[in-house]
Amino acid sequence: MANRIPRVEVREQAPAVRATNFEEVCYGYDRDEAMLEASRCLNCKNPRCVAACPVGIAIPDFIAAVARGDEQAASEIISKDSLLPSICGRVCPQETQCEGSCVLGVKFEPVAIGKLERYVGDWKIANAPAAVERPESNGRRVAVVGSGPSALACASDLAAMGYEVKVFEALHKLGGVLVYGIPEFRLPKDKIVEREIDSLRRLGVEFETDVIIGRTLTIDDLLDKEGYDAVFVGSGAGLPRFMGIEGENLNGVFSANEFLTRVNLMGAYDSESSDTPVFVGRRAVVVGGGNVAMDAVRTAKRLGAEAVIVYRRSEAELPARREEVHHAREEGIEFRMLTNPTRIIADERGWVKGISCVEMTLGEPDASGRRSPVTVEGSDFEIECDVVIMALGTSPNPLIASTTEGLAVNRRGCIEADESGATTRKGVFAGGDTVTGAATVILAMGAGRRAARAIDEYIKGL
Repeated sequence: MANRIPRVEVREQAPAVRATNFEEVCYGYDRDEAMLEASRCLNCKNPRCVAACPVGIAIPDFIAAVARGDEQAASEIISKDSLLPSICGRVCPQETQCEGSCVLGVKFEPVAIGKLERYVGDWKIANAPAAVERPESNGRRVAVVGSGPSALACASDLAAMGYEVKVFEALHKLGGVLVYGIPEFRLPKDKIVEREIDSLRRLGVEFETDVIIGRTLTIDDLLDKEGYDAVFVGSGAGLPRFMGIEGENLNGVFSANEFLTRVNLMGAYDSESSDTPVFVGRRAVVVGGGNVAMDAVRTAKRLGAEAVIVYRRSEAELPARREEVHHAREEGIEFRMLTNPTRIIADERGWVKGISCVEMTLGEPDASGRRSPVTVEGSDFEIECDVVIMALGTSPNPLIASTTEGLAVNRRGCIEADESGATTRKGVFAGGDTVTGAATVILAMGAGRRAARAIDEYIKGL
């Protein structure tokens, strides 16, 4: 029966409409749609989708609960392994994880696992109890640095174990990359992120913003002066990379981090009321091909610019999610594949007026298995633009490591930690992007939960 039911498509804003606003693109399933889509699951005896999930959610079990209309059971099943289903259901790359391994997808469309997870997560938020019974305190204290997915997951698990947990966030809003990095049209902040954080507050987690660990306080201060038994570092990877080409210091050149932070966190999309409006000009070029590049180029489009993606490989090598590329194309984003910038061109006032590029061709595979781009000699050309946004990846900020004696980092600047999250500094644990470099929400969340278990074992052994 399941294989004869076509995949239930999720309702979305029309492309021409959504390209002019910051409201969420996908509306998600209603109850009838979710139950119908859930009925497509084959309930495999050896579910490959579970093996492909970074945190091992019992996917067939929660989907079966949705199919029979039992959202409470579905929520409880997911909650055993994932704390942020509303978020993961929206932003995780299901097509390369659970859905990419769905047996039904061999001959038909895979089950829409991500959309069903989102449905259950949204149901959980809408039906969350006003009050939650807090566990009895065990008298031990843990500091958590950062408030992104790894930090929130770690804080939640520790609070549920009875630890007194305090989260220190460098910015003025909580949520880390969920708030400053991912646009509102993909992840609504008040509706989803704020409510997930509120659930931690009900568990007893404390939050303090505008605290820069490494400046306001150090890791040593937290352990030696503030009386914390352990510290978890989940500060993410927010240090942008640039190409090192001429013109990157011109007015009108942004890192994607700065651009998205100003828009998402500081309301720069509102030029009339924002204290920090952002300039996009008539035409904006975004360099890169990942999810951050798609977020930046779709944001620039919504701010009124003609928006262009420049990427040095072909579309087949784009690392961004297929859904994001599809949405970008629907919204009128121009893609310039096999194109690499060589110089950013200035006008007489020191502002961007264009970007010089060369055409590329694909040669032999590099260390990652992707074919290496090779310059086509004599293929130089220029693209006229007012703004250039570099979306070339990020690395962890070196501040914490540089101010914490005995905390080792690797050559990429990431904190060294074992599978449990234990670092080279006693009592200090780390997880998420600050250890792996920029990755996915679900991987960061899994690292935070593993670290919470390790911290519990460590403190019990003191």
